[in-house]
Amino acid sequence: MYKDNETIADRLRKDDRSVIDDIYRLYHAKIFRFSIAYLKNEDDAYDIVQEVFIKIWENRFHLKEDTNFDAFLFSIAKNAVISLLRKRASKQKYMEHLSQKTNENTNKIEDDIDYDILRKQYYQLVDKLPPKRKEVFILSREKGMSNKEIAELKQIAEKTVEDHLTKSLNFLKQKFGNLGMFTALFFYLFID
Repeated sequence: MYKDNETIADRLRKDDRSVIDDIYRLYHAKIFRFSIAYLKNEDDAYDIVQEVFIKIWENRFHLKEDTNFDAFLFSIAKNAVISLLRKRASKQKYMEHLSQKTNENTNKIEDDIDYDILRKQYYQLVDKLPPKRKEVFILSREKGMSNKEIAELKQIAEKTVEDHLTKSLNFLKQKFGNLGMFTALFFYLFID
C-alpha cells in the first residue's frame, strides 16, 4: 500500500485499478466521519463515501502531476455533502409546497362539494314552495327582477309579491337554519 499522495495520483492517472482499494483503506473512515458530522445520518454518510470514490475514479485522468490528493479528496467530499444538503432542503421545500397545494386543492374540492350539496338542498327546498310563491321567488332571486316588474308581469299587487318573497325567505331561512352554520352562511350569501 502506498501512502505517498503523488503516488496515488500517479497510479490513478495510469488507470491502476488496485489503487482504489488502497485509497479506500486510507480514507473511507475519514470521509465517513466528515460526512456524518454534517449529515447526522449513517445511510447518507455511507452514500457520500460511495459517491466520493466514484468521483475519484471518474476523474482519475484529470488529475495533474502536482495534484494534492488530500485536498482533491476533501473537495469531492465537501461538494458531495453540500449537494446532498441542498437536495434535502430542496426536497423539503418541495414537500412543503406539495403539502400546501394538496391542502389547497382538498379544501377547494371540499368547498365545491359543500357548495354543490347546499345548492342542491336549496333547489329541493324551492321546489317545496307553493307554485305561485315559487314562481315569484325564482323571478326575484334567480332572474333578478324587481318587485314592481314581477307585479306587472304576474298582474298582481306589489304587496302580494312582497308577501310571497317574505314567506319564501322565512321558509328557506327556517329550513336552512336547521342544517347548520355553513348552510346559514350559504343562505345569507346566495339567497337572502
